[in-house]
Amino acid sequence: MRVFNKNLRLQDVTIMYFTALAALMVILVASYQAPTNAVEISSLPSNPSSPLPRLPMPFHVPLDPQGDLQLAWNISYANQEVYMELRVKELRHGVVLGMSDRGELTNADLVVLWDSGSKSYFGDAWSDSEGHVSLDNKQNYELMEAKQKPDGFYLLFKRPFSTCDPRDYLIEEGTVHIIYGLLDQPLISLEQLNLSSIHTGVQRVLMLRPDMLSSTLPPDVETLDVVAPNVIIPNQETTYWCFIQELPENMPKNHIVMYESVITPGNEAIVHHMEVFECSPDMSHVPQYSGSCDDKMKPGKLNFCRHVLAAWAMGAEAFYYPPDAGLPMGGPGSSRFLRLEVHYHNPLLISGRRDSSGIRLHYTPSLRRYDAGIMELGLVYTPIMAVPPKQDTFYLSGYCTSKCTKTALPPGGIFIFASQLHTHLAGRGVRTVLVRGGREVEVVQEDQHFSTHYQTIRVLHKMANVLPGDVLITKCTYNTEDRSKPTVGGFGIMEEMCVNYIHYYPRTKLELCKSNVDPEYLQKYFNFINRFHGNDRCVCGEVSVTEQYSQLHWDAFAGEVLDSLYNTAPISMHCNQSTARLFPGEWEKQPVPVVTSILEKPRYPCEGGAPPTGRPSEPTA
Repeated sequence: MRVFNKNLRLQDVTIMYFTALAALMVILVASYQAPTNAVEISSLPSNPSSPLPRLPMPFHVPLDPQGDLQLAWNISYANQEVYMELRVKELRHGVVLGMSDRGELTNADLVVLWDSGSKSYFGDAWSDSEGHVSLDNKQNYELMEAKQKPDGFYLLFKRPFSTCDPRDYLIEEGTVHIIYGLLDQPLISLEQLNLSSIHTGVQRVLMLRPDMLSSTLPPDVETLDVVAPNVIIPNQETTYWCFIQELPENMPKNHIVMYESVITPGNEAIVHHMEVFECSPDMSHVPQYSGSCDDKMKPGKLNFCRHVLAAWAMGAEAFYYPPDAGLPMGGPGSSRFLRLEVHYHNPLLISGRRDSSGIRLHYTPSLRRYDAGIMELGLVYTPIMAVPPKQDTFYLSGYCTSKCTKTALPPGGIFIFASQLHTHLAGRGVRTVLVRGGREVEVVQEDQHFSTHYQTIRVLHKMANVLPGDVLITKCTYNTEDRSKPTVGGFGIMEEMCVNYIHYYPRTKLELCKSNVDPEYLQKYFNFINRFHGNDRCVCGEVSVTEQYSQLHWDAFAGEVLDSLYNTAPISMHCNQSTARLFPGEWEKQPVPVVTSILEKPRYPCEGGAPPTGRPSEPTA
């Protein structure tokens, strides 16, 4: 075979050779060029003429189990920006920090610090559906400082809440899933990076926080530590530890005015969240117990210690009650027994680590003007409410009706100042809205990135005044794509709940305001779906509701009809007093509250909206 044409001259061959060589050099040089959108770290002035004033970083959380990565932040509501400070104890070749819908490594909004072997770069990036990383065309993370200090390498940067970039994460109220990773080798190009190839982790935080309430405590304040009794943390990834603590006998009524976490030094990255529950006042005695909450041999009375007094999750600050209110503890009608529940997250399977973490209650005998109360909103714990299998998104709503609030609330209503949202493993979002005259007037609390692994009491940006005749609707979002059977309501972790524990004052006798679909209408649904699928024999009433759900042929039609039933059929209202008895009145077959006007979501400045008012002040030096 002849490679060259016999008429091809040596000059032509030479030109072709050098042209090809030049093209190859262009390609090679381009692949080694500095990224055009990234910031070269060495270009930052090491000693600026006007040093950056030190911003307070009131919120902070360890990201990894060892505590080698620490994230701190502050919020400017005036500028709609979040200031973040990332500390890396030992930086090798770079670090990745990002946010995604549920903590996935795919389709994530990222900020990356990396080195090419000779220079270091900082840039706004994103990952695709397979985890491949690319620099973003629009750089929305602004690097303010990069500095090595004695305790680690610090990055200070900021980012708007919303950038209107479809590849960027919208920072909004509720849970934010933070992903992180460390680079252990240089990258010639950021496009070489796939997040699946590096060690990564997930941490959850409440990034947007409201103004803190008054931090002034009364001079006669006393403290009570409800802490684990020097337990040895099991060398397993997840442990829920329960401990019963007894209050002093004949303890008079006091007001809890503040509580805070007490974490054993060195365990800050293992103690994930904690709750203190009051046991039922009807029980004169609760056995001593310190052990796994999941132990089948634990005393059965622990199951009656469900009234939340305090809740803390990693990254949460001290919780202060409003100046005019305090949560009663002690005195007539209260229990002498408290249950502490500590969630240990120990993915490194550390052995022999001892822990005495818990919650410190600050209380005063000088009673404030109002008793604070805790009320349950949402759905009753019953298998009557269920989520079909294989659902990407399915909604359930629980109602606190106008009839109940008109019956149970005082003329001036109540003021909600905090709440704790709750679902089990299939829960993806929770929203409680206040409805007045058929119109949504205020979102009490909302978290569309909710995780059952991150539950804490959340202070409202603005107190919600609920008047007699108002309606409170709590709507939960579920995902059951990984389940082949229906998920019914109940107490088990594989069953579901839809709850908002609202903290309010003044305390009333109304302790539970929840609903479920009318059981008779549910039986009509079972009968209809069975007949539709050719099963003329109805077992309605012969087996349990859970079994009836399981026996259904689940297809898209069955799910759509169930959704319609829940949104239109009459409901059974549970308008319960603190004695667990219903308020006087007719509560069966009540109509579903009608909502004629829905609140619009706020618009951000990049969308032409105005920054909200009445928010915390911006960071100051």
